[in-house]
Amino acid sequence: MPFLWLTIQSALRILRRNPLRAGLTMLGIIIGIGAVVAMVSLGQGATASVQAEIASLGTNVLIIIPGATTVGGVRGGLGTVSTLTVDDAEDIEKKVGSVTMVMYGSRSVLQVIGESKNWSTIVLGTTPQFTEVRSWPVAQGNFFTQSDMDSAAKVAVLGKTVVQNLYEPGDEVVGSQIRIRNVPLRVIGVLAPKGQSVTGQDQDDLILLPFTTAERKVLGTKFLGTVGIIMVATQTRQDIPAVVDDIKELLRARHRLHASEEDDFTIRTMEDVAKTVAGTSRTMMLMLMGIASISLIVGGIGIMNILLVSVTERTKEIGLRMAVGATRRHILLQFLVEAVIMTAIGGLLGVAAGIGIARLLTVMIGWPTIINMQAVTAAFVFSLVVGVFFGLYPANKASKLNPIEALHYE
Repeated sequence: MPFLWLTIQSALRILRRNPLRAGLTMLGIIIGIGAVVAMVSLGQGATASVQAEIASLGTNVLIIIPGATTVGGVRGGLGTVSTLTVDDAEDIEKKVGSVTMVMYGSRSVLQVIGESKNWSTIVLGTTPQFTEVRSWPVAQGNFFTQSDMDSAAKVAVLGKTVVQNLYEPGDEVVGSQIRIRNVPLRVIGVLAPKGQSVTGQDQDDLILLPFTTAERKVLGTKFLGTVGIIMVATQTRQDIPAVVDDIKELLRARHRLHASEEDDFTIRTMEDVAKTVAGTSRTMMLMLMGIASISLIVGGIGIMNILLVSVTERTKEIGLRMAVGATRRHILLQFLVEAVIMTAIGGLLGVAAGIGIARLLTVMIGWPTIINMQAVTAAFVFSLVVGVFFGLYPANKASKLNPIEALHYE
């Protein structure tokens, strides 16, 4: 143990002789470990954000959107043709068991005008069930009712972002008037803030109208009763597979699709959405970690090169130590300790840099990050492994020097 401590002290003295060279040598390790820690933190944060958003929407909710269709031999993508209707949604609610609630809607991006400002936002025509299906309460005022739907009332509920861009602080929002396509609408409520979605979209940047109002007076449509999305809530999460099968059977029958024809709609569950987003995040994280690992390899090669140079510079010193009794094991340990110390310092600085970058991204951009201590520990241990691996060759070369030739080395 005293020998090991003396070896560590000696290695630290040697590194202090040329701090700039040691710092540049450790730079690759710092960048690599910092990138790994930051990427894992972002990945963990994204996963947690997905889970939170899915939980807020409800795991017992499924989404139906117009599907791909083939017209004249040309296949269109999702949503290219309006194949869903209000009657489809009402039939699902009436005829499919275990369905507790159905919401439908149609949306467009339009310019909204306030008293002195204007703002381009998403305008969504939907039903009074929106707040319950989406678990999205009203912070001020009220949501529109079935009576508003039946009479196509000119009322609107605003998201927080729209309020911030149309009104000054302290202005009375509820009871004010806005205009969309020259249609005057009375604001009856403001939604509670929801924040960004997992895809980075601002969920609060929208205006909600009764579906009938949107269809007949604001958005317009080629065919009355067509919708862009249907959301279905089931009694429990376990009911979803059976409900999906029943909805497919019902919609295929309603749309008169033959057995050989594809569905003209797509059903997605919240778990499907979660798996897709989480899979994309995981792939991106692995790709970025692969790039970061290249920095670690480059850093390891840099350490090996510097130690090889150090062996050449200290050849006489090595020969002298061997002449006074140092064994091959002592010389080998000396250079391995130097390599491990450099990678350990680089690893610690890299961990600090990674945590700092993750926190900075959260503060400046709002990206959710979670510092995973297991990942931090694994990254640091990996940096030590890199030090041992790339330090072994120069250490072995130094230990095999002939003492007599080393003493005469010029």
